[in-house]
Amino acid sequence: MFRKYKLKNFNFFLVFLVVTLNIIGILVIGSAEKSVQNKQILGMALGIVLMLIFAFLDYSVVLRFYWVGYLFMMVTLVLVYRFGETVNGAKRWLDLQIFQFQPSDLAKILLILFYAQFIMKYKERLNTFRTLFFAVVFALPPIILVYKQPDLSTTILLGLILCIILFVGGINWRIIAGVFAIAVPAMLIFLSIIMQEGQTLLTAYQRSRVMAFFDPEAYAETIAYQQLNSVIAIGSGQLWGKGLNNNVITSVKNGNFLPEPQTDFIFAVVGEELGFIGSAVVIVLLILIAICCVSCARYAKDVAGMIIASSVGALIGIQGFMNIAVATLLMPNTGLTLPFVSYGLSSLVSLYIGIGFVLNVGLQRRSQYNL
Repeated sequence: MFRKYKLKNFNFFLVFLVVTLNIIGILVIGSAEKSVQNKQILGMALGIVLMLIFAFLDYSVVLRFYWVGYLFMMVTLVLVYRFGETVNGAKRWLDLQIFQFQPSDLAKILLILFYAQFIMKYKERLNTFRTLFFAVVFALPPIILVYKQPDLSTTILLGLILCIILFVGGINWRIIAGVFAIAVPAMLIFLSIIMQEGQTLLTAYQRSRVMAFFDPEAYAETIAYQQLNSVIAIGSGQLWGKGLNNNVITSVKNGNFLPEPQTDFIFAVVGEELGFIGSAVVIVLLILIAICCVSCARYAKDVAGMIIASSVGALIGIQGFMNIAVATLLMPNTGLTLPFVSYGLSSLVSLYIGIGFVLNVGLQRRSQYNL
């Protein structure tokens, strides 16, 4: 299970990027909500330990139990659906007394691992109707359960990750073109339907988030409240920001105009207190982490390794983009955390586990690159 690796193949630079971004996140969280900073530090410590364990644990051995991971994912999602704790109208958490566990965060990693082995096993028949049919069928239960929480943003994210997995796995470009030919008109029809009063595709709250994006001023005191204040906070930081833990009276954060700033809208705190420079550093770190993961995929020993590394990189990149886009009013409010920055133990630890698998993929690079 544990193999002998060449330490020079260990991606210390990726670890440095992740830890640096996480430390920045802890500092900003401490400024946004001091009471949860110690929990985030604990999450970082646990995440690093698990990252190192999975970094030296042969992913090929772990993938043999891909059905166990899939069943665990399904059980936890069903438990949330039946017994989950409801917060702000969404049932996404399991109360484990010590902390709240959000299974959808771990589901992102488990789904990547499941499909890495699934495609590895059926790669020669990937472009057949039967294989693609089952590939979609296995994805539907967890996606539907996440959608029912309701969590539309994570549902969309899981769908995008599945598309990336199939692309990296070697799906035929003709199939991709066919999917786009159907998906684009379907998306336009979907948008036109949800704009209508009385539609049933989205809940009233989800629809109001979409409407608030198109007409934020009309929802300035309700749904668009956080996003509008987020934009003001980011702009007020100017070049260098107002400083962490500042007592500036005109601060949007200090005035409590950003409810729960340590989670979904942590980037607003980054922009206000660290300014353009700090925001740029966070964005660059996210981009570099995603690039390092994708770069690792180039040297993977097999298709499963390629899928793991590229999909984890895509997950971090896409989720980071969506969170920042929400904070800057470039897309409707989604509720996704900013990877390694936002407060949330489930998200943080799950992402560290994902990075651990990427590191192991790098340690088992193909022989021609194992110099």
